[in-house]
Amino acid sequence: MKPPTLKIGDKVAIVSLSSGVLGEDFAKHQRSLGEKRLRDYGVEPVYMTNALRGMAYLQNHPEERAADLKEAFLRDDIQGIFCVIGGDDTYRLLPYLLDDQEFIVAVHDHPKLFSGFSDTTINHLMFYKLGLQTFYGPNFLNDLAELDNDLLPYTANTISNYFKNTTGLKIISSDIWYEERTDFSPEAIGTARVSHAESLGYETLNGKGIVTGQLLGGCIDSLNDILTSSRYPDESEVCFKYGIFPEIKQWKDKILFIETSEERPTPSEYEVMLNNLEQSGIFGVIKAIISGKPQNNVYYEEYQEKLQMMAEKHNLPVLMNVNFGHAYPRTLIPYGCMAKIDFNKKTFTIVESLFEE
Repeated sequence: MKPPTLKIGDKVAIVSLSSGVLGEDFAKHQRSLGEKRLRDYGVEPVYMTNALRGMAYLQNHPEERAADLKEAFLRDDIQGIFCVIGGDDTYRLLPYLLDDQEFIVAVHDHPKLFSGFSDTTINHLMFYKLGLQTFYGPNFLNDLAELDNDLLPYTANTISNYFKNTTGLKIISSDIWYEERTDFSPEAIGTARVSHAESLGYETLNGKGIVTGQLLGGCIDSLNDILTSSRYPDESEVCFKYGIFPEIKQWKDKILFIETSEERPTPSEYEVMLNNLEQSGIFGVIKAIISGKPQNNVYYEEYQEKLQMMAEKHNLPVLMNVNFGHAYPRTLIPYGCMAKIDFNKKTFTIVESLFEE
C-alpha cells in the first residue's frame, strides 16, 4: 500500500518512538526550528500525546510511544508522520502494536507517509510486514531542526519529494557531504556544518550492467540487533515472535540497502554484522546491495574492503557511497519500491511512483 503525497495545508504527526529527547528543555530551540521548517513547507506539525514527555518517561513507557503511533493513524486530520529521531529500543513497541487489531486495521484503512531512519528500521520492517510502503528518510530532529539558517539543500530537496508523486526519481550523489555537529546548543543556531566536496560520488564494487529489484533493508546495526540480541537480551525473541525480520523468501530478488549508525562500528564489528547477515541466508537470494555513506566518512575504505570481500563471495554487485542513513545529507529510500541500478553508469533510479496514483 502506498500512501498519498503530502499537500499544502496538511497536518503531520511528530512521534517519539524511541528517544524522548525532543521533550527535554535543552531541545526547545530545535523544536522551534523543526516546527518552522515544516510550516515553511506548508504543513502543520502536531505532536502526538506523549511525544514531548521526555527521555525518562518514554524510556519507561514503550506503550505510550506505541499509543502515539496508533493515534497518528487513527486521526483523520493527520496525513503524514515524521519520527523525532532514532534510538535503540523501538522493538519494545511491537507487542502494543501488532497485538492491537485496531492499529493494524487503521494502517490498512488509512495509509500515511512515514519517514525516519536509524533504529526506526524496526518500525519500517513492521510496516513492511503490514504491507505499507514507508520511507527510510529524513526525521524531525536530525533534518528539519537543522541549526543552520536553512535546511541542507540536498535534504530539503528530499523532503520536497514527499509533496509530489514522481515516477522515475533519480537518486543522485550529493556534491557535498557534511560532518555531524558536536554542538547542538542554542549558541550553535545559524552556524554552518563543516562541509567537504564529494570526491568519489557513487562507487561500484563487483558489478556491471543493470540490476532491478525492490528495496529492502535499513541500518545494519539494527538488523544485527534483531538477529543477535547483541543490545537487549530479548530483542531477537520479540522481533522473531512478530516476524519483523523478513523471511528468506521475502528477500528473494530484492536490492538490500544497508548503512552504519552514529556509533560508527569498527571495521571488525562491521565484518561481524556482515557475517551475521550472511548467516541469515539473505546474501544467497538478493540481487544487489546499496551501501550508505558512513557518518563523517569514518572507516570508508575499511568498510569498502569488508563489503568487497562479501560481495565477491556471493557474486553480488554493490553501489557504495549513497547519501542515506546517518551521514549528511540524506535522500529517501522507499521500502518495497522497484529500483534500477546501472552499475556501468553508476546511477540509481526509483522506477515506480513514490505514492498512490
